[in-house]
Amino acid sequence: MNSKLLIKNGRIIDPANKVDTKADLLVAGEKIAQIGAVKSDCDNIIDAAGKLVTPGLIDIHVHFREPGDEEEETIASGSAAAVAGGFTSVVCMPNTTPAIDDETSVEYVHRMGRQARKTFIYVMGAITKGRQGNELAEMGLMAQAGAIGFTDDGAGVQDASMMLRALKYAGMFDVVVAQHCQDDSLGTGGVMNAGYNSTILGLAGIDPLAEEMMLWRDIQLVKKTGVRYHAQHISTAGSVELIRQAKADKLPVTCEVTPHHLLFSDDAVMDYDTNYKVNPPLRTVKDVEALKRAIQEGLVDALVTDHAPHLQSEKELEFLAAPFGIASLECALALYVKALIEPGICDWGGLISLMTHRPGRVIGIDKGTIAEGDRADITIIDPDAEYTIDAAKFQSKSRNCPYNGWQVKGRVEKTIVAGEIRYSADR
Repeated sequence: MNSKLLIKNGRIIDPANKVDTKADLLVAGEKIAQIGAVKSDCDNIIDAAGKLVTPGLIDIHVHFREPGDEEEETIASGSAAAVAGGFTSVVCMPNTTPAIDDETSVEYVHRMGRQARKTFIYVMGAITKGRQGNELAEMGLMAQAGAIGFTDDGAGVQDASMMLRALKYAGMFDVVVAQHCQDDSLGTGGVMNAGYNSTILGLAGIDPLAEEMMLWRDIQLVKKTGVRYHAQHISTAGSVELIRQAKADKLPVTCEVTPHHLLFSDDAVMDYDTNYKVNPPLRTVKDVEALKRAIQEGLVDALVTDHAPHLQSEKELEFLAAPFGIASLECALALYVKALIEPGICDWGGLISLMTHRPGRVIGIDKGTIAEGDRADITIIDPDAEYTIDAAKFQSKSRNCPYNGWQVKGRVEKTIVAGEIRYSADR
């Protein structure tokens, strides 16, 4: 007999199906059985009055560090952090040690994800062997093993002919190719945005052109191949214009934005705080405003965390030597509320759309909706709950979080994965 769970009195928001209404929702086993005014003798009841009941959040860009750097994060600890952040599906990046560049590595990540039994784990394989940019990885075998896309994230594919071959190969398996857009001839050795602030601080800069030149090149390759292409963590006003034109040309080009590129400019780096050292780097106020306008105009396809955990000892190194990255999986929803909902850039429907079915569409998975018969991946959110971000209480192993101590609004109350409550804020 299927176990049943009744969620009563919630505001159900399902942007994919244009639903925003107060209703009950009955879960039977792993599926959504009924939506509406539900009469049931169910013992397991959640009163969601005043709460939002949304499709399970999807993050298509996380780093769980396993294999190789398990002291920073494991698939188990990352999965626990994911459900605490309301995410029922995440996509792991392949820049591990060794890189996820063969079918055995893909299968390993999936197996560890199943053992963790928290969130659904997907994985992107590396485009090139060892992410070195010299030789294509076995993309076909990885696709057969379940890789939902390919990227050398952390490194852009520098050779145009290599990228062209990768797109053609990926097209045979109908998977997306994602790119960390950075032309190393303009970016190698840089640790922050190239500009006035980098000059004042005496730090090597990464020119915005490094991102824009590679993105422009790749769009030309997409014109030639017609293969699905995803620009990861875009950060400049110039990149926004390139995406705008690509979409106007009806090319299969998508893009994503992170919370830190919406909440900070390179002014945040002025105290040499390595918690603000990210790649691509924090840009100018003008770039931040361009990203927000792009979201408002519907040019952005996914909001992601780029969750990048690091040891405290690593982040305590001097700015030049410290690693890039921010751990933000568990507070991401509240950060997007602060960056987008509070200033009126989008409403809850718009935000949930960018964190559910639209990123699901980018990677080609049939998730991010709430309808009868759907898998019961559900996030329950209290939109009015205010709390203080406390990195010391993170499920993640790492604490490299510039948001520690922030007062924020919008808390994940429960995360339900395949009909089972995998996280509850009151536990």
